[in-house]
Amino acid sequence: MIRRLPFTLPVLLGLIVPTVWADPPKTDDTKTDTTQADAKKPANKNKKKDPDAIGDRDVGKGMNWYSIEKEIAMGKQYAMEIERQAKIVDDPVIAEYVNRVGQNLVRNSDCKVPVTIKVIDTDEPNAMALPGGFFFVNTGLITLAENESEIAGVMGHEIAHIAARHGTKQATRGQLVNLATIPLIFMGGWTGYGIRQAVSLAIPLGFLQFSRAFESEADMLGLQYMYKAGYDPNGFVDFFERLESLNKRKPGAVSKIFSSHPPTGDRIVTAQKNISDLLKEKPEYVVTTSEFEDVKTRLMSMNNRRRVGSTPEDANRPTLRKAPGSGTDPIDGDGSDKKPTKEESDERPTLKRRN
Repeated sequence: MIRRLPFTLPVLLGLIVPTVWADPPKTDDTKTDTTQADAKKPANKNKKKDPDAIGDRDVGKGMNWYSIEKEIAMGKQYAMEIERQAKIVDDPVIAEYVNRVGQNLVRNSDCKVPVTIKVIDTDEPNAMALPGGFFFVNTGLITLAENESEIAGVMGHEIAHIAARHGTKQATRGQLVNLATIPLIFMGGWTGYGIRQAVSLAIPLGFLQFSRAFESEADMLGLQYMYKAGYDPNGFVDFFERLESLNKRKPGAVSKIFSSHPPTGDRIVTAQKNISDLLKEKPEYVVTTSEFEDVKTRLMSMNNRRRVGSTPEDANRPTLRKAPGSGTDPIDGDGSDKKPTKEESDERPTLKRRN
């Protein structure tokens, strides 16, 4: 029995023929050119290297066993311990200035937590960031710097550590290394003990490598933060060149302070490359402010008074009394320098123009 098909041959041909013999769709030459141009553009741009994406990127993502809440609690505990042992500067002028510069950088960063900034009275030119948004700046950093953009560069670097959550990421990696050694305990005998000791001795080297990777990332992010805040990013390079000069005068000083950081010379070269590749030139940058000069002078005055009065014998030393109009203005009783009246109203930042 022959079963008839539901469609006749002419109908089938009518469905097929137009499809086969239809003219090919017209192409838009402009659209084709655009597509080809788009294909030439680099795909998957790294947001960490894009200053325009600051605030809309999660630089803190990655393997981390600590929640934000636990990270803040840990940082607060460490900060309290530091404040018990270190001498915190309570001068309101100095503390307010450093905090204001730092908070301006925080507002132009990827930080997801509030940041607490305090000043430690020590000559070491350094700064320290703890997990969870706790940040300390040494007075030695301010006295060594020549302008505000230099301290902004170092502070931007430390704020980058907080934003990228390097502290708890480092702690997570440390725990992973320790967990990796646990099975060796069950090997028993001197063989197992010897292997465990060998692995334990290798841990500091691993920490050093991890730390240097984080430091390099913090250099890159910190440059972007100071740039977005309006500072001259070359201030970061200038400060590290100053550290190199310090190391030549006092060999070992820089390597002792920054033992876990990449070598200073390498950081300078990398920073210069990041400035050239990642940061578009602006017509002008903030280099320094009159407030920086005032605070630096105030700190140096404090340091001089402390050195003079550091021992009982100092109180019996003869002092010279200046005649009126003989030079530098005297220091007020509260330790602050008198400002020339002409400059009192001039609080504008110093700008450096690009040619």
